[in-house]
Amino acid sequence: VQLQASGGGLVQAGGSLRLSCAASGRTFGRWFTGWFRQAPGKEREGLGCINNSDGAEFYLDSVKGRFTMSVEHAKNTVYLQMNGLKPEDTAVYYCAAKIIGLSCSRYEFEYDFWGQGTQVTVSS
Repeated sequence: VQLQASGGGLVQAGGSLRLSCAASGRTFGRWFTGWFRQAPGKEREGLGCINNSDGAEFYLDSVKGRFTMSVEHAKNTVYLQMNGLKPEDTAVYYCAAKIIGLSCSRYEFEYDFWGQGTQVTVSS
C-alpha cells in the first residue's frame, strides 16, 4: 500500500485547507486511516482516525469542531478538512494506514503504512 498525502500550503489564520490521502496498491477489506502532524521542534501527535465505514474520531481537543474527516471510496482517498486554521496548526501533516486490528488508534506505532507528509503553514 502506498499513501500519497497532498493539499498542504500557506494559508492565513481563519482560512481552510483540505488535505488528501490517496491509497494505491493492494487495499484491504478493513482499514483505518490516521492523521498525524509534527510541528517544528515537537513530537508527532495524532489528530484523529477514520475507518472505511466512515466512522471517525478525533483525539486532539484543539482540532475538534474545526477539522473533519471523510472518505471517498471510489478514489480510495481520505480527506482532512481543516477550517478555522490557527498559527499553532502549522506543521507537517501525515496520513497513515492501519490494516491490523479492529479499531482506530492514536498511536503511530500501530500504523503500518505512511504517506510522505505535506506542509501546512498558517500565518497570523
